Amino acid sequence: MTEPAVTPALPPVVAPEQTPLKASKVAPEVAPDVAPEQAPLVVMCRDCTLVADAIGSRCPRCGGARLVRHRSLLRLGIAHVDCDAFYASVEKRDRPELRARPVIVGGGTRGVVTAACYVARIHGVRSAMPMFKALKACPDAVVIKPDFEKYSAASRQVRALMNQLTPLVQPLSIDEAVLDLAGTEALHGAAPAVVLARFAEAVERRVGVTVSIGLAANRLMAKIAAGRGKPRGFTVIDAEQAAGLLAPEPVRLLPGIGAALARRLEIQGITRLGQLQALSDRDALSRLGDDGPAWVRRARGEDARVVDPLREAKSISAETTFAADLWHLADLERPLWRLCEKLAGRLKQQGLAAGGVVLKLKTTDFASRTRSGRLFSPTVLPDRLFDLARSLLVKEATGPAFRLIGIGAHPLVDGSGADRGDLADTLTPRRAAAQAAIDALRGRFGDAAIGRGRSLR
Repeated sequence: MTEPAVTPALPPVVAPEQTPLKASKVAPEVAPDVAPEQAPLVVMCRDCTLVADAIGSRCPRCGGARLVRHRSLLRLGIAHVDCDAFYASVEKRDRPELRARPVIVGGGTRGVVTAACYVARIHGVRSAMPMFKALKACPDAVVIKPDFEKYSAASRQVRALMNQLTPLVQPLSIDEAVLDLAGTEALHGAAPAVVLARFAEAVERRVGVTVSIGLAANRLMAKIAAGRGKPRGFTVIDAEQAAGLLAPEPVRLLPGIGAALARRLEIQGITRLGQLQALSDRDALSRLGDDGPAWVRRARGEDARVVDPLREAKSISAETTFAADLWHLADLERPLWRLCEKLAGRLKQQGLAAGGVVLKLKTTDFASRTRSGRLFSPTVLPDRLFDLARSLLVKEATGPAFRLIGIGAHPLVDGSGADRGDLADTLTPRRAAAQAAIDALRGRFGDAAIGRGRSLR
């Protein structure tokens, strides 16, 4: 898909026909030395961003009912922004006739669900669910093949709007990021909560998707807040609320606690975060190991991580599910090559290179296998990615059939020094020149204009 033309710099995000309101005229003054639990309740209308200390069930200015009430509304500056059912929302944006229909983004009947809209989720459809189970749960769903170039273009639009709010934006995935807006009040003439409400409106109007926002005192609680009230949520949690709010929740609520750790905790009688909160550092260390005290702090809602806009993504990958199981090496090589080309393109788009590769395989009984290897120098060339990935594949293609194959780049490094070659490696620069010629032809005539023989069926 051809990427949309680059739009000019966007003006400051301000709600239509409205100028920023001065908090001193419409919101209660909150002295910096007043404890949060003693602060008066603050109310904000998400539709027109009116802020006041007393609003009924509807905004007195615009009549809107989307009101946010919180005593720390004007104090907090860490925000987690998560696009709602992003892939499915982009598809519904481009096909309005599907707006009320259940939509699943994913592969064929043997694939898995990449994303599902909220209508489909009502029927029990979830991401990573096998497609045959999803269609059994929701037989009327419209299944759409993923278009990652289109999703990346929409993601860049959302990211551009984020970057207007603060330089401290740390992307976490294609559809979510964490922002630090502390100290931006003078720049925007409004508190972070107001700026975020305008941002959400601008995303809906300019990009055509919706977002949910979590506003809190740290990254962990902002992420948890963003997951509440979806879609189009706006949830505020301050530090004083955190421990009490988390206490009754299951331990799996904490990011990073997977099935294995949850089972380990359950064996010790810990199923709720309140039980984890009650452990002393000594008990946590003896029962859970070196990471125990850190898990206790997180269970209490504590998180010292800062927003780091320079932190790179951990990996970039591509995978495909076969229409029929494959086990012969020659049959597996063709899809592996196509994935290497796709991975190389994604690396170049982000200015990154692969320092190694991770091969992923899934057997017919859904058991996963991963194998990894390092490169002697960073690369963005599909040839070099394929050479290493194939050497890993040869060791695995010895009997069992596979339903899925994938490849990832890890670790990621700066792409500026990739594929330079040296006196002992004169082949890599020649490969790079040949790939540049292929990329130029495809850029002019389309991806199908030229290809390698190993990609043919």
